[in-house]
Formats: sequence, structure tokens, C-alpha cells
Amino acid sequence: MTYRRFLVLTALALVTLLSAYAADPTGKWAAEFDTAIGVQKYTYDLKADDAKLTGTATNQSGATQIQEGKVNGDEITFVEMLKFEGQDIRIEYTGKVSGDEIKFVRKVGDFATEEFVAKRLK
Repeated sequence: MTYRRFLVLTALALVTLLSAYAADPTGKWAAEFDTAIGVQKYTYDLKADDAKLTGTATNQSGATQIQEGKVNGDEITFVEMLKFEGQDIRIEYTGKVSGDEIKFVRKVGDFATEEFVAKRLK
């Protein structure tokens, strides 16, 4: 292997490692967004373990364990099962992690789709 090729491969490996580190969703995140039922204030406590994402979503009603959590590069997905007026509602999250922000799209059953940004708590 030539020296130049070695440098290129080393640089690519370093960029890959740095981008994976920058996209780590592990930590506490806060968000506030408007919905059809009013302003929602959430805290997400997330933990990434390779491609698996676990944690809780906490709002005014309490904490819920996230389900089906996945990490793929800087993208995360998970499900929050929320009980509202005696009904179970499936809320699907898709997020893109960028430093201290996650840009989320939140699909609430067949009722609504909301976009918002969560900020990392320090």
C-alpha cells in the first residue's frame, strides 16, 4: 500500500469516527412544541448501544419507556405508547441528531404529524 493511499484511508476512518461521535443521541434532551391538544413539554432520556436505542419519554403525564428504538448513523427512530383518555396511541418518532440538537418528526397515530427540535440538556 502506498503512503498516499494509507493517508487517505486513515483520514476517512477518522472522519467516520468523528461523525459517529458527534451524532451520539445518548443523554437528556428537552423539547417544547404545540399540538392539537396544546403545548407539550417533553424530556427524552436516551441511551444508544450500537444500533439499539433505549430510554424514556417524559411529559406532563409522566414517563413512558420508548420501544423499538434504533440508531442508524445520525438517524434515530423509536415509538412512544401514550395513554390518552383511556386510549392507547402509538407515537412514532424519526430524528436526525446534529451535535446538541435532534430534529424530530413525530407521527401521532393517524391524527397528526409534528416537527420540532429537541436540545441536549447539559
